[in-house]
Amino acid sequence: MTYDFKAINRLAVPAIISGIAEPLLSLTDTAIVGNMPENSVMGLAAVGIAGSFISALVWILAQSRSAISAIIAGALGAGKLDEVRTLPSQIILINIILSVALYLCTVPFAREIFELYNASGPVLDTTVSYYKIRALGLPLTLVTFSFFGLFRGMQNTYYPMIIAIVGAVLNVVLDVLFVFGWGSIIEPMGVEGAAWASVIAQLVMMFLTVYLAFKKIGFVWDLGSHANPSLKRLIILSLNLFIRAASLNVALYFANAFATSYGSVTIAAQTILFQIWLFFSFFIDGYASVANIVSGKLKGAQDFNGLKKLISSVLKISVLVSFVLMLICFGSYFYIGRLFSNDLEVIEMFNTVFWMVLIMQPLNAVAFVYDGAFKGMAEAVALRNTLLIATFLGFIPTVYLMDYLDLGLYGIWIAFTVWMLLRAGILIRLFKVKILPKNA
Repeated sequence: MTYDFKAINRLAVPAIISGIAEPLLSLTDTAIVGNMPENSVMGLAAVGIAGSFISALVWILAQSRSAISAIIAGALGAGKLDEVRTLPSQIILINIILSVALYLCTVPFAREIFELYNASGPVLDTTVSYYKIRALGLPLTLVTFSFFGLFRGMQNTYYPMIIAIVGAVLNVVLDVLFVFGWGSIIEPMGVEGAAWASVIAQLVMMFLTVYLAFKKIGFVWDLGSHANPSLKRLIILSLNLFIRAASLNVALYFANAFATSYGSVTIAAQTILFQIWLFFSFFIDGYASVANIVSGKLKGAQDFNGLKKLISSVLKISVLVSFVLMLICFGSYFYIGRLFSNDLEVIEMFNTVFWMVLIMQPLNAVAFVYDGAFKGMAEAVALRNTLLIATFLGFIPTVYLMDYLDLGLYGIWIAFTVWMLLRAGILIRLFKVKILPKNA
C-alpha cells in the first residue's frame, strides 16, 4: 500500500477544511469583534479569554474522536468492523452526558473561573456574558466531533469537509449580522452577537453531521444490550488523551493568564496571535490527520514498512506547506493585524511578535505529523507523557523565567517554542527507538 502526493492530498485537503472548522469559528469572532466601532480591545480580550477556556473544554472531551478513529481504522484494516458496530453509539451517548454536565457545572461559576485568568472589571463582565452563550455549543460540537471520528476511521474526510464549509460560511454571515446589526431588522449585539453566531453555526453543523452519518454511510444508532468489548479500551485510550489535552491546556491557561496580567492591549494582541497560530496549526494538522487516519489502518494490517514510508511522505508535504504559509504571511506582514483589530496599540504589539508565530510553523508541522501517527496507532500513553513533560518541564518553567526577565509577550511565545520543540523531539525519538523496533 503506497501513499503518493496525490493520494495524501485526496485525504488531506478535505481533512484540512474540516479540521479548521472550530478554530475558524473563533478566528471569525476575533476578526469581527476586533473591528467593532466601540470597545473593540475589551471585546477582543473577552473573546480571547473565554475562547481559550472553551477550546480547553472541547479539546479535552473531544479526544474520544481520535480514539474512535483509531479503533475503527484498526478494525477496518483487520477486517473486523462488525466487532465495533455498537461502539460509536455508546461513546457518543457518553459524550453527550459529559458535555451537558460540563455546561451545567461551569456556567454558574463562570465569573470565578475567569477571575483565575486575571480578568476583572468590564473585561470580566464581557467574558462571562460571551461564555454563557458560547457554552451552549459544547454538546453540539462534541457530538459533531464524535461523528468526525467515525468518518475518519472509515477513511472518509469528504463529509467532514462539507460540514465545515457550511458551518464556516454560516458563521461569517451571522457574525456580521449579529455583531453590527442589519438596519432596523437586527439590532447590533456586539460580543454577544458573535457568541450566538457560533452557537447557531454549531447547531447546523451537528444536524448536517447526523444526517450524513445516517443517510450516507449507513450509521445505525445501536447501543446494544451490553457494553461493546472495545469500549473499555476506548475509554482507557480516551482518558490518556484527556490527560494529554488537559496538560496542553494548562500551557494555554498560563499563556493567557500572563498575557492578561500584562494589560488589555497585551491580551488582545495575544488573542489574535493565538487564533492565527491555532488556525495554521489545524491547517497543517490536515496533513497530519492523514498519518492519523491511515496509521491505524496500517497498524491493523501489520504493515509497518508502509507506516514508515507514509510518515516520511506526509512530513515532506507538511513542512513544505508550512513554509508556504510562512512566506505568504511574511509577504503581507503589516496588513494581517489590521484584519483583526482597529486599535493601533494592539496592531503594533501584534506586529512585534507575529514573526515568532510564523517561524514556528515548520516545527509545528513535524510535531503534528508524529502526533497524528501516534494517535492513529492508539499510542495514547506516549502522547500523554510527551505533553506532561513538554508542559510541566518545558513551557511552565520557561514562561515563569521569561516573566522574571520582563520579556512580556515575547516571553510567552519563547515558551511556546520550547513547548513545541519538546513535543516534536520526544515523539521522533519514541518512534525510532520504540515503535519501529518493537514491530519490526
